[in-house]
Amino acid sequence: MPSMSISTPIVITIDGPSGSGKGTLSQMLARHLGYHLLDSGALYRLVALAAMKKNVDLNNEEAVSQLATGLDVIFRLENDESAQILLEGVRVTDEIRQEAVSMAASKVAAYPGVRAALLERQRAFAVTPGLIADGRDMGTTVFPHAQIKLFLTATAEARAERRYKQLCLKGESVDMAELVNDIRERDERDSNRAISPLKPAEGAVVIDSTAMTIDDVFTKILAAIT
Repeated sequence: MPSMSISTPIVITIDGPSGSGKGTLSQMLARHLGYHLLDSGALYRLVALAAMKKNVDLNNEEAVSQLATGLDVIFRLENDESAQILLEGVRVTDEIRQEAVSMAASKVAAYPGVRAALLERQRAFAVTPGLIADGRDMGTTVFPHAQIKLFLTATAEARAERRYKQLCLKGESVDMAELVNDIRERDERDSNRAISPLKPAEGAVVIDSTAMTIDDVFTKILAAIT
């Protein structure tokens, strides 16, 4: 772990595609270190969900960007539970993980206006003692001077299998082939968008979790940051 002055928050970025495990691992690391947590992907999901709830046309970049500017959101990392997310005071932790919201989030995340609206809000999360920032452009765009940068990846098939198990546990009917296709399409969008494309930051430690358990990856992350 880098030696920093007490007034300078340490920022550890964890980027990667959907299903790479970065969300779970970011929460584990934040608890382990006693740091704050930023789930940037949740912010874009929240913008999408807010637009859907308010009947804002997802194709209207100006309207969606305006919505992002005034987003009322709170992250709560409590005890051993998953991080809880509140939108306008209402818990939406599970709702933003629905597949329809995921696809809508990928769409609105490509809008420069939305990304600009959320940029400073994300940076404001960096307070002492430190921050674990989870996303797709944390190490490249939002926190380019982060002390530690990680990039998690896995094959589309492995990530689809993880998502399939999650959705089945929630009682949702899903098709594996469609999940693989959706993940590949999302990877294509995220990697080729004009603003902040998905890619490892310069100097990032890249970890392929395809054949690894969450605990295995966590152990490797701890080794990388110490």
